[in-house]
Amino acid sequence: MAETGIESAVGEVTGRIAPGTIGEVMIDIRGGREAYHAYAFDAGEVIDVGTEVVVVERVGPRSVKVARMPGERGAPSPWSLQSPPS
Repeated sequence: MAETGIESAVGEVTGRIAPGTIGEVMIDIRGGREAYHAYAFDAGEVIDVGTEVVVVERVGPRSVKVARMPGERGAPSPWSLQSPPS
């Protein structure tokens, strides 16, 4: 069965994500919680264990790129992600 809809899923970092390493996240999906290899969407970012993240992109069968949830320590303010008024 093909897996769909993992983008925008919320998860928790269970293995530190850092440049040059493969981290791990647990993602709530299909009525359960599954482990995925994880990379930071911002390639230079370090995301520590316990941080709540959102899946930005799927990069393989069991690999995802993630970003910190707004409000998490070190995450950008939700207002900084908005475009300035024109």
